[in-house]
Amino acid sequence: MATLKVKDGTEIYYKDWGRGQPIVFSHGWPLSSDAFEDQMFFLASRGYRCIAHDRRGHGRSSQSWDGNDMDTYADDLAELVQHLDLKNVIHVGHSAGGGEVVRYIGRQGSKNVAKVVLIGAVPPLLLKTPKNPEGIPMEAFDEIRTKVAANRSQFFKDLTITFYGYNRPGAKISEEVRDSFWMQGMMTGFPAAYIGIKAFSETDMTEDLKKIDVPTLILHGDDDQIVPIADTGMLSSKLIKKSILKIYKGAPHGMCTTHKQQVNADILEFIKS
Repeated sequence: MATLKVKDGTEIYYKDWGRGQPIVFSHGWPLSSDAFEDQMFFLASRGYRCIAHDRRGHGRSSQSWDGNDMDTYADDLAELVQHLDLKNVIHVGHSAGGGEVVRYIGRQGSKNVAKVVLIGAVPPLLLKTPKNPEGIPMEAFDEIRTKVAANRSQFFKDLTITFYGYNRPGAKISEEVRDSFWMQGMMTGFPAAYIGIKAFSETDMTEDLKKIDVPTLILHGDDDQIVPIADTGMLSSKLIKKSILKIYKGAPHGMCTTHKQQVNADILEFIKS
C-alpha cells in the first residue's frame, strides 16, 4: 500500500490513479477514500491524476490517539501534497472532508490551489452557538457520541438510512451501498470515530472560507438530513468570493453515490471551464 509517514509518525494511506492535473479528494466521517471511487475512476479515465487519502484514524491509515482535529487533518493534507510534489491542485471535499479542505487553505493559503469543489460540506459551522443560532444543537452531537460508544456498528448501519435519503417516499434502498458504508465506518478506529465528531461539528471555519480566492464549486442537496444546506452550503457560497452554488433538488448527504453521474459531470465541467 502507498503510505506517507507524517511529522508525528502517523502513517497516511493514499491511492493515486491516472495522470494529468492532480485532483485530491478528502472524504467524510466515518468513511475512507473508497467513498470517492466513483468520482476518482471517472476523472482518472478522462485525463486527470486522482489522489485520495484515508484521514488519520480512518480506513487503512494509522489509528492515532492524537490529532483527531481539523487543524491536524489539514496539516496531514498539506504533507501529502508536499510529499507528492503536487502543483496546480484541484481539491474536492465531501462533508467533514470539505472542512479539511477549507481549513487547509485557511492555514496554507491558496498559492498551490487551482480550484475547489465542496460537496455537502460542513463549513462554516455545524454547531448551534450564539453567533450561529440556526445550527444543530449540541444535544444532537452528544446523542451521536452516545450511540457510537454504545454500539457503533449498529449506529453506522442505521445512519445509512438518512445519509442516503432511504427514509424518503419512493427511495430505492441499496443494501450493497449500506454494507459499503458500514464496512468503511468499521475500519475507522474508535478514537477517530468518537473524537472526530467534535472536529467536524464544533470547528468554526468562517474565517477560513473568507480566505478562499480561487474558483469554487459548491454542490449540496436540498434534502441533506446530515448537513443541512441552509446553515452550510448557502452560507459558504456567500463567504467565498468566487463561488458557484449548485443545489441538487431532493438529493441526500450521500449524493456522491446516489447522484454520482450528475456529480461526476458537474465536477468535470467545472474543472474544464
